Amino acid sequence: MKNTIKIERARMNLTQDELARLTGVSRQTINTIESNKYVPSTILALKISKVFEKPVEEIFLLTEED
Repeated sequence: MKNTIKIERARMNLTQDELARLTGVSRQTINTIESNKYVPSTILALKISKVFEKPVEEIFLLTEED
């Protein structure tokens, strides 16, 4: 799974730490999700999409391997 979190953060001028605080996780969690090393839970994915005011499908994208 790929994601556009880094792009969306830049669009909103948010740091990883700020996004982490808004979603109730650590900065390291945001970093590992952005790096495609960790797939977030459904709840966290929904919280992230709410912060960015976009549907979850616009932030998280399935790859052929998924």
